[in-house]
Amino acid sequence: MRKTGYTIRESGLMNIEMGNMKKELSRAYLALGIVSFFWGTTYIAARIGVRHVPGFYFSGLRQLIAGSLLVGFFLLRGYRFPNLSTLLKIGIQGVLLLCLSNGLLTWSLQYISSGLAAIISGLVPLFITLFSILMLRRVRFTWLMIAGLLTGFAGILTIFYEYLHELINPAFGFGVLLAFISVLAWTSGTVITSRYKASLPIIFTAGLQMLTAGIVTLIVCLFSGQYISLNKIPVQSWYSLSYLVVFGSFLAYSAYVYAISKLPPTLVSVYAYINPIVAVGLGWALLNEKMTLNIITGTVITLAGVYLVNREYKKQEKGVDSREPGTSVTIKQQGGLLIK
Repeated sequence: MRKTGYTIRESGLMNIEMGNMKKELSRAYLALGIVSFFWGTTYIAARIGVRHVPGFYFSGLRQLIAGSLLVGFFLLRGYRFPNLSTLLKIGIQGVLLLCLSNGLLTWSLQYISSGLAAIISGLVPLFITLFSILMLRRVRFTWLMIAGLLTGFAGILTIFYEYLHELINPAFGFGVLLAFISVLAWTSGTVITSRYKASLPIIFTAGLQMLTAGIVTLIVCLFSGQYISLNKIPVQSWYSLSYLVVFGSFLAYSAYVYAISKLPPTLVSVYAYINPIVAVGLGWALLNEKMTLNIITGTVITLAGVYLVNREYKKQEKGVDSREPGTSVTIKQQGGLLIK
């Protein structure tokens, strides 16, 4: 009888535990859905915001506000600023990943569509793979990886075929150039800083990166004259800025941190393929941006190439980590975080 009673209790505990696991899994999938959708919408919000505000300045305001709120939250909870060495490393990450990458991509939205910017930023995994092979030499080229790279760039060429007549416009070309430089900045920053991981809560670290990037960006804007008085910023741009801070920096990023802690990284990375689709679709529906068969086909081809490269890269990384325990250098191929 005692054994039966123990078995019943044990079974009840197992059922409760399985129920909790299902709830956690459901929340994790919901978090992934939030990331996939809302990070795609941030391109639209930024595109609207930079209509009346210099893009680089707009990005600096967004990072300063979001960083100040996040860092202030952790300081109120009893956390302290890290030592100078740690703060310097986090600051360098912030400058590369947010000041240069996010700042330049936001600036590019003054000249190119939100959908095109999202597709270009979706190339990050391709460039991270190239930089990892050339700089870290942890993975090597394979035929599947080369096929993925060629497929990805073929997709971009298919998309740009639709914009051939606009390439003669210096402003459009400048916007495309800014977008590609932002991708290179994010890629180099990711690879260079991948060897360092701060012993702080990840959202606190992100807040410090945002705060540093915001300060540096606004200083650059001050000396370059690329700013306007706060009281001259129209309400529409303030709404866009608020949306980016709340839904891009707070909600979606927190959801990303939760999803990556509960789901396999390969599954979470699916957001990088959904973000450009959301941006292209909403850009067409809300901002009357171009949507043609070439753009749709090119987007699908580009994302297919990114998928092939990402899959092959992660397969090789997993093999390296299993052969060299304790020497892992993890690089998160966050293929759409430039605006987010």
